[in-house]
Amino acid sequence: MTKQAIYTDKAPSPVASYSQAIRKGGMLFLAGQGGFDARTGQLVGEGIEEQTRQTLQNLQYVLEAAGATWDDVVSVRVFVTEHAEFAGMNKVYGEFFDEPFPARTTVFCRLAPGMKVEIDAIAVLDD
Repeated sequence: MTKQAIYTDKAPSPVASYSQAIRKGGMLFLAGQGGFDARTGQLVGEGIEEQTRQTLQNLQYVLEAAGATWDDVVSVRVFVTEHAEFAGMNKVYGEFFDEPFPARTTVFCRLAPGMKVEIDAIAVLDD
């Protein structure tokens, strides 16, 4: 079983030594995405809701490039800069996922300047 890198130009290009996603067998590991527009390389705005929406859209583009959907996602990690921003992030998060929701871990941390959220995911695909 070999590793396969997944890439799409619809999502921001990696800025270091990593892939947008890696598939090995039926497992798909998506690298963290932020609220960046792939065309401009800029954050879409200063608000948590707009950044979360773009972050999840970027992940969706990578999922689609791998032939996957949100239904395949089993685990998500969300990194948020401020506890007070949780409700706004969670509101937008609910627009992308249906029950049963994937397992989720939320971590409050420092991110790159201007970033309010970063999200990564793991999906399980049918072979």
